[in-house]
Amino acid sequence: MVGRPGRPVLLGGLIVAVFLGAWYFVWREVRGHVLSSADYVATPQEVEITPLPSWIHVDIRTEVFRNASLDGPLSIMDDNLAERIATAFSLHPWVAKVERVAKQHPAKVKVQLEYRRPVLMVEVPGGLLPVDARGVLLPAGEFSPLEQSRFPRLVGVGTVPLGTAGEGWGEARVVGAAEIAAALGPAWDELRLAQIVPYAASTAGRPDEIVYVLSTRGGTRIVWGSAPGRRGTGELPTAEKVAALKEYAAAHGTLEGRGGPQELDLRNLRPAAAR
Repeated sequence: MVGRPGRPVLLGGLIVAVFLGAWYFVWREVRGHVLSSADYVATPQEVEITPLPSWIHVDIRTEVFRNASLDGPLSIMDDNLAERIATAFSLHPWVAKVERVAKQHPAKVKVQLEYRRPVLMVEVPGGLLPVDARGVLLPAGEFSPLEQSRFPRLVGVGTVPLGTAGEGWGEARVVGAAEIAAALGPAWDELRLAQIVPYAASTAGRPDEIVYVLSTRGGTRIVWGSAPGRRGTGELPTAEKVAALKEYAAAHGTLEGRGGPQELDLRNLRPAAAR
């Protein structure tokens, strides 16, 4: 006798339903134990971050988890965990950008970070404050006097930061000087430069223009001109200004004049003239 054609399908469906029901019942009973095991729960120590550069002397991971109240167990099954960790790290003044947060099993979290780099010390009443290439204020208490002396120094600003570490200074002259310091990089020491001073220019039609003047340790004044982002008409690009200084120093052995300090104007000192 031939059975009904739909009976095997019905029987198969019934078996699957029974299996899923049993699986759900078992999972409901053991779920809490499984998800609370070491395979699914990470501690702050199991959060791996991008290695710290030499200029950062604090334990960023510990500070972030303490300040964000994330120092408890971290379940990798939490759908919002990556976002919560990214937000917490983005608030740290040394972190420029959180590039990626990845959860892994067994329980581990990897955080890829871009760190801020100090390029300039700004002279203020009572001391020096560090900023990065965008003029963002950095934690000040982490630099010894010796470390501070190795950075370009901006003087004559006369303002203090509007915000706290991790926020912009709020002063265009600081941003421009930071851009110049970043452009010079290692050449700052090679050329024996000492400080940057901003001056208000009197150019017609541009009352807010700032002219930056660099000085060497020997007293020579170097008229840099405008900030890299505000180059005036006919003014050399930033890279050519740096090249002109290097070529002049290479040709003469120094930026100083034969009889002592002199003045060089980078707005018209072409690299070819350095030869």
